[in-house]
Amino acid sequence: MLNQSREKSIEYVKKHAIDVINAAKLYSYKGSVSKLLGLTVEVKLPGLKIGDLCYIETYEGEKKPAEVVAFKGENAQLLLLYDGAGIGQGSLVETTGKAISIPVGDFLLGRLISPLGEPIDGKPMDTRGAQWVNIDGPPPGAFDRPIISQMFSTGVRAIDSLLTLGAGQRMGLFAGSGVGKSTMLGMIARNSDADVNVVALIGERGREVKEFVEDALGEEGMKKSVLVCSTGDQPPLIRQKCLHSATAVCEYFRDQGKKVFLMTDTVTRCAMAGREVGLSVGEPPTIKGYPPSIFSWLQKVLERSGNSPRGSITALYTVLMEGDDINDPVVDTVRGIVDGHIFLSRKIAEMNHYPAIDVLGSISRLFTTVTTREHQAAAHKMRQLMAMYRENKDLIDVGMYNAGSNPKLDIAIELMPQINAFLQQRTSDSVSMESTISTLISMMKDVDLQ
Repeated sequence: MLNQSREKSIEYVKKHAIDVINAAKLYSYKGSVSKLLGLTVEVKLPGLKIGDLCYIETYEGEKKPAEVVAFKGENAQLLLLYDGAGIGQGSLVETTGKAISIPVGDFLLGRLISPLGEPIDGKPMDTRGAQWVNIDGPPPGAFDRPIISQMFSTGVRAIDSLLTLGAGQRMGLFAGSGVGKSTMLGMIARNSDADVNVVALIGERGREVKEFVEDALGEEGMKKSVLVCSTGDQPPLIRQKCLHSATAVCEYFRDQGKKVFLMTDTVTRCAMAGREVGLSVGEPPTIKGYPPSIFSWLQKVLERSGNSPRGSITALYTVLMEGDDINDPVVDTVRGIVDGHIFLSRKIAEMNHYPAIDVLGSISRLFTTVTTREHQAAAHKMRQLMAMYRENKDLIDVGMYNAGSNPKLDIAIELMPQINAFLQQRTSDSVSMESTISTLISMMKDVDLQ
């Protein structure tokens, strides 16, 4: 019996040793740069595949990261993630054989990182024991997603009352420049009931990053937040990867059973970066110069948020409307993917009404799913009053409306100051979902619009 046991042990060790040797990488190829045009590098190196992370060695010995994005004959086309200074004809190229991965863990809370997971807040980061994840993870399966049934509190009265979100919902925030997007994102990050906030700052001006951290988020908001940042001066591929990396961080915390809130500012700049990437590798331009792949890419990356059996990722994707154009292709595409949209109006902002949410032009597709009948009835009344007042505003302003000719409009005129006061909110105000809903119901309790 002892001999048999010993023989089995020896056989097991032999088999295990053979498996290890077979799996071991006993050699590695190094290719060379054959062509460099802008940020696109052509490389001769066998064994490459789409998505591989490679390092190109400069003449000074520095290693520049690049990703395989296409093939042209026997040559692979790589896009540099950062600048190509020091790279020349014949520079050596080595592949990692893997896609871009970043370290994730609780150590990321309160930190500002690059899309490659590197700290950019000037503090050291200990990644020992960290879990490394591929930034291009797959979305949850359609039948693996639990149905959204719980409310998600943002701490913004106008949203919680009339555009109520569900935990795991994806919303689009559409606005022109300078209407208060970043300020509202900071309010939500500080006051929402999320366990973790993940903020993707894509293509931001360099000065705005510190402003967002210190002014919009503040110390309290930063404690439970992770910021993934790529400024506008960086190459297009690293800007596009910013949203992937932020989503991968969200997926890690979601799989820990946490309620995660993802804020992206902005998807438009991310799509613009994707346009540069597509055009640089020879894709044909379509509407506004966007290659066809950018629209399928948007669908895929936005589908990664939502509910999973372990936790939830509630997402707010900011879309910049150039010239307040609601027919922009990125605006149209995102609006068709997400579960509702919030429009920030320049006209409302000019009236010093903040947050400048156009409530009547906005909608949450899950409002009736996550709210009570009493809440829905009160919200319906308030919307009716606001719509009636907007429709007759010109008559009211010039004094052509005679009081008493329309009893419903009389109610709207009487209550509009109270409604506007309810929908306005200072950035320092912290309100709970319960108090917002109870105030809405009490305001509309005695209103009869029958």
